[in-house]
Amino acid sequence: MAVTSGDCEVVTHLLITETPTSSKPKIPKDSFHLAYVIYFILGTGYLLPWNAFSTAVDYFSFLYPGASIDRTFEVVFTAIDLLFILLILVFKHKLSSAFARINMGSVIYLVALLTVPLMDAWYVKGRVGMYGGYYVTVCSVGLCGIADALIQGGMYGSAGELPERYMQALVVGNSASGVLVSILRIVTKVACSQDAQGLRKSANIYFSISITMVVLCVILNNMARRLPVIKYYNELKDEAVENDEKEKQNDPSTKLFWRSTLWEVIGTMKWYAFGVLVVYGVSWSLFPGSITEDFHSQILKDWYPILLITGFNVFDLLGKSLTSIYIIKNPKISIGGSFARLFFVPIFYCCLHGPKFLRTEVPVSILTCLLGFTNGYFTSVLMMLAPKTVQLQHAETAGIVLALFAVVGPTIASPLSYLMLI
Repeated sequence: MAVTSGDCEVVTHLLITETPTSSKPKIPKDSFHLAYVIYFILGTGYLLPWNAFSTAVDYFSFLYPGASIDRTFEVVFTAIDLLFILLILVFKHKLSSAFARINMGSVIYLVALLTVPLMDAWYVKGRVGMYGGYYVTVCSVGLCGIADALIQGGMYGSAGELPERYMQALVVGNSASGVLVSILRIVTKVACSQDAQGLRKSANIYFSISITMVVLCVILNNMARRLPVIKYYNELKDEAVENDEKEKQNDPSTKLFWRSTLWEVIGTMKWYAFGVLVVYGVSWSLFPGSITEDFHSQILKDWYPILLITGFNVFDLLGKSLTSIYIIKNPKISIGGSFARLFFVPIFYCCLHGPKFLRTEVPVSILTCLLGFTNGYFTSVLMMLAPKTVQLQHAETAGIVLALFAVVGPTIASPLSYLMLI
C-alpha cells in the first residue's frame, strides 16, 4: 500500500489526544518540497563524519599496521553512542530541545573532524607507526559517538513528530551519505597514488568534505524550524504537550510521570524497536568488519572491499528509496521481515568457511547487495511507522527510542563479528 503525504497528515491528526484542531489554520504546503530536501540533506550530512572515518581505512591501515581499524572504530563508536543516547532518553525531560542538542552535536562533530587532519599535519605527517596518533584518532571516533547520539536522537525525534515522508527523507539521506563517501573513495583511489602522500590526500579530502557538510547542516537545521510546514506541526505538538502538562498537574504522582510515560511509549512500539535492533544488529555483525576484512579476491585485490562497501551502500539507498513508492503497512510482515534477516549470518558464515565456490566474488557480492537492500527497506519502514503508534506529544520520545535501539543492535553485533573468524 503506497503512502501519500495526505495519509501522513491524517495519521498525525489522529495521534493528538483530545486536542481540538478545528481552530487550526490549513496545513501549509511544503513549497518546492523544501522541508523534505532539508531533511534529506541533514540525513546525508550528519552521517558523513562517521563515514569519513570508516572510509579512510586505507590511510589509517597504512599508518598503523597491525591495528584492526574497522572493528576498533565500530566498537568504540557504537559503545559511546549507546551510552550517551541512553542518557539522553532517560533525562530527556530535563534536557534542552532537540534543536539545541543537534547544534551541540554539530560543534562536537567539527572538533572531531578537525582533530585528525590537524594532527596529521603537525604530528603524524604521513609517517608509519606513530601510534600516539592512532589513540587520538580513536578518541576522535569516540567524540563522533557523542555527537551522533545528540544529533540522531534529535533528528529522529523531530522527524517522528512530522508526517512519515520526512522520516523517510532522513533515512534516505543517511544512505546517500554512504553512497557519496563510497564514490569519493573510488575517485580518490583512482586519482591519487596509493603511497603515503596519496592516501593522506584522500583522507584529507574525506574530512574536508565532511566538515563542509556539517557546517551546511547547521545552517539548514536553523532554517528548517522557520519553515511554515515545520512550524505548523511544532505548534500541534506544543498544544498536545500543554494538555499533557494539565493532566500532570492533576496527577499526585508527578515525580513518576516521565518514567511512566517513557515505559508506555516503549511498551507501545516495542516490536518496532526490536525490529530496528535486529536489522542493524545483523548488518553490523557482517558489515563492514567481517565482509571487508575476512573476504578476499585474487582478481580485485584491494578493490574488493571498496566495491563490496559501495554495493552495500547503493542497495541500502535503493531499499530506503523504495518506501517512497511502496511501504508494507502490516506490522507483522514488516517486523517479521526484519527478523528473517537473521538468516544472513549463517549464510555468510557458510560463504567464509564452506565450499570454495561460495567464497568467490559473485555469491559474496550478491549477498552483500541483498544485505544492503533489506537493511535499507526494513529500516525505513520501521522508522516511518513506529512514531505513528504513539500520541503526537510522545513522538519525539519514540524517535529517540528508535535511535537507541538502532545503536543497541550494532553495539551487540560489532564484537560478535569476531566469531566469524572461528
